[in-house]
Amino acid sequence: MKRLLGLTLSLTIIYAVAYTLQSCNANTQNDTTETTTIATDSIETPAEPKFLPDTAYPSVENLKYSITIFDSITSSELSNTDDAYADAQGIFTFRGNPLRNASFCGHIDSIPTDIDIEWTFETGFDTVKTSFGRWGGGTGWTGQPLYVEWSDSMMQKFKQENDSLTENFGNKEIIVSSLCGQLYFINYENGKASRKPIDVRNPIKGTGMIDPALNGNYYIGQGIPKNRPIGALVVDLFEHKVSDLFPEDANAWRNWSAYDASPLVVGDFLFRIGENGTIYKYTREKGKIKLHSTLRYRKNDDSAGGMESSMAVYKNYGYTTDNHGNILCINLNNLEPVWHYDNHDDTDATPVLELEDGIPYLYSGSEMDHQGYEGLSYIVKLNGLTGERIWEQKIECKKMTLGEKHFDGGMYSTMLLGTGDCSDLLFTNICTNDPPAAGNFYAISKATGEIVYSKKLMHYAWSSPVAITNDKDEMFVLTFDCVGHAYIIDGKTGEFLVTKLIGINFESSPIVIGNHIVIGSRGTNIYKLTIR
Repeated sequence: MKRLLGLTLSLTIIYAVAYTLQSCNANTQNDTTETTTIATDSIETPAEPKFLPDTAYPSVENLKYSITIFDSITSSELSNTDDAYADAQGIFTFRGNPLRNASFCGHIDSIPTDIDIEWTFETGFDTVKTSFGRWGGGTGWTGQPLYVEWSDSMMQKFKQENDSLTENFGNKEIIVSSLCGQLYFINYENGKASRKPIDVRNPIKGTGMIDPALNGNYYIGQGIPKNRPIGALVVDLFEHKVSDLFPEDANAWRNWSAYDASPLVVGDFLFRIGENGTIYKYTREKGKIKLHSTLRYRKNDDSAGGMESSMAVYKNYGYTTDNHGNILCINLNNLEPVWHYDNHDDTDATPVLELEDGIPYLYSGSEMDHQGYEGLSYIVKLNGLTGERIWEQKIECKKMTLGEKHFDGGMYSTMLLGTGDCSDLLFTNICTNDPPAAGNFYAISKATGEIVYSKKLMHYAWSSPVAITNDKDEMFVLTFDCVGHAYIIDGKTGEFLVTKLIGINFESSPIVIGNHIVIGSRGTNIYKLTIR
């Protein structure tokens, strides 16, 4: 294994030194040492390192991996590691940013008391029976809508180049992909179709991504092979059509070519992770993407796992999870693994990162899939630089059998980091299936992993919680279950403030815009809700 560090060397120390070496007084003072006062304005703050170290920890020895370079001319180094979504006029990717920790935090004047339906948009419904069942319409897991506020110049460009616009086309637009195999465009204000839908030929379960360069590209992956080929798509929003399809990869280590993960742009590159066990790195130039390199991996004693969660990124480190329980940190410059952590079981929930004293910490939680009828959901906090486990919380779960189908327990939702008066907490939904179809909402201490409280929902929940705060900086959590209930919960106390039946099955994750929520459900409906 390349560049393994000695066991006594800590990457955390290397990183800290890079930040502090120039500003710290390295001289040890004693009683006879003279103290010199330096003018504050003469001290230069050291520049933050552009890249995290190109290194590997011993845990990487647990892996077998292969990196293939397809473009040897273009430099593999990221042009920058800035957050490409920081200035996005809207919500362009799953959970809003590369850390996957955008608070999705709206605002309300006081304490929320009700949820109203402002509009409902109806998708198509696909009745075709496939070998994987009938998929209907609406949205599935993760199915998060995207939201964009187009500038005047972009609005003009669309009107000049696009004959698919309706009379309801406006500068505030929702883009959502459906299980019926259509990509829909909705006027955010009135809930009417803002453009004709685009046929993407196969059911879409995951969340797309709007290129933050606003080059017209929308990236999405097909979820079920109703038609062949199946793969990853690029949609040209200017020409209103699918412009590229990246089909089944004959060299993949896992034979399943669906893409539920939401891609990410970092520097000049686009990163996609597939359910075929492959991490793809593409160059981006003039609205076109071209395969640059791939990473395929597996544990030494295992087959390759598929990645349904989305990759989180801090600087040049990318973090993935898969359905074999692997949590992997890779260097995005060269796709070399940095560290590996085994979290025991299928992990579909997207990892979330948060900075503490300059160190990125990763939160992740597993399902209860490979453990039999009963088992544990493992929730962990890891040091994102080293893979060191800070704490682990275990929650008992069961599987649920319904006819010939079974439903796994554990965590499907992406965790929500607390803010305001709940800044010390994180929140998530867990499918306990005890009794069958039951689920709990949990508040967990970021510092210790202790369960601060748990509240039983009326049904299990796959949807990721979001937040809203008021003028007193009080945080309220909104979450949805798989029967169609919406909940507003006091984040500090766990008190249910609102419980309301709205849809028929909310698997998808919502977005928050002010005091409004946009979320899709199974069936046919996309909702805009207002928090009162």
